[in-house]
Amino acid sequence: MAAEADGTLRRVLRFRDLVVYGLLFIAPMAPVGVFGTLDATSHGAVALVYVVATVAMAFTAYSYAQMVRVAPVAGSVFTYARLGLGESAGFVAGWMALLDYLLIPAVAYLFSGIAMEALVPAVDRWVWTAIAVVITTGLNLWGVRAAALAGLLVLAMEIAVLIVFVSAAVVQLAAHGARRDWVSPFTGQGPFSASAVLAAVSVAVLSYLGFDAIASFAEETTSTAWVARAVLTCLVVAGLLFVVQTYLAALLAPMSAAELAAEPARQGSAFYDTVDAAVGSWLHDLVAFSKAVGAAFAALAGQAAAGRLLFAMGRDRRLPPVLAEVGGRSGVPARALVVAALVTLVAAVWAARSDEGLVRLVSIVAIGALSAFTLLHASVIGWFWVRRHADHPHVVRHVVVPLLGMGVTVAVMVEASGVAQAVGAVWLAVGLVVLLAEFRRGTTG
Repeated sequence: MAAEADGTLRRVLRFRDLVVYGLLFIAPMAPVGVFGTLDATSHGAVALVYVVATVAMAFTAYSYAQMVRVAPVAGSVFTYARLGLGESAGFVAGWMALLDYLLIPAVAYLFSGIAMEALVPAVDRWVWTAIAVVITTGLNLWGVRAAALAGLLVLAMEIAVLIVFVSAAVVQLAAHGARRDWVSPFTGQGPFSASAVLAAVSVAVLSYLGFDAIASFAEETTSTAWVARAVLTCLVVAGLLFVVQTYLAALLAPMSAAELAAEPARQGSAFYDTVDAAVGSWLHDLVAFSKAVGAAFAALAGQAAAGRLLFAMGRDRRLPPVLAEVGGRSGVPARALVVAALVTLVAAVWAARSDEGLVRLVSIVAIGALSAFTLLHASVIGWFWVRRHADHPHVVRHVVVPLLGMGVTVAVMVEASGVAQAVGAVWLAVGLVVLLAEFRRGTTG
């Protein structure tokens, strides 16, 4: 059955497909790049950091689960905020989410290019980055099922590499013992510091950005009940994977947390250095290749989510309606996907060719997501408690949990860099100008 050109998407995705998209976007080995930073910041309690981060993000996952049952459509937080807070808040939520959805894929593509350049130094990273954009965009345009199948194969590879790492780490620990105390990844090295753990959590939550993208596929599932379950499933699975790999890496780390804190330049490669020292260069190369491919497909999932958000905002005429056109045979929002791909390509290639490109991208990528998450929590309160769109609003589910979630997202935004906050403020200001222009056009049209 072909999709119509009037904004109808095909319902072809199953529960497994949703989980694949979510885990692809998160990436099973997401802690690899930030392990050293988290280990140093938390004074060695890196596994505890991910336990706390998982619990913290569970509030957001729960709010998504509440709202996706109310509005199982492609707009995700854009739609939820419209329902719970009003049209203007909905636009702001969608606008801020766009900053996240357009830049997270750019970061992932750049990670892929960096990893491939390390394996094939003769080819510049920006070339690998552009190749990754072209390949994954082609898969997204081919159709959501084709992209999900390719994603499943890549996810299986990532899980296999993670299993190899876990197995090799266990063998090494059984044969030679741990370099640190066995409980130190949860208690830290030296006096325990709650403030140090919380500071690290503000960075660790960035590893989870992407599980929310599942909600963007609500109109393409054969059962909308699966969306909420998939959001929660991805968070739990990712949390378990993150805790296990950081626990093992901490036990095998050749440097203590204090030594890493004293040498910031070593933090970025701390996970790879641990693999090299404990197992060997063969696993280092395997992990690097897995990160290269996995990052590209994390970007695929992010690009697909960005396309759905542009599609939904175009369909509701908050952005140009041309973005709401759906391809006949593929059943995907092709024009929205191409726009998302072009923006991502420009950002990713620019960052790949700039010495400070990665730092600048990473510094601002979370502001959009966290702003949207904050409005999501407010939407739950607005829909269920203020507007009373439920027979029996529940004070815990519909007030306490969203307020706790808002506390987490606001706290993390406060901890963000000044550059990130400034970019977020400018992006918000531009969005408000667009909203004002639409309002004036609507009142005079």
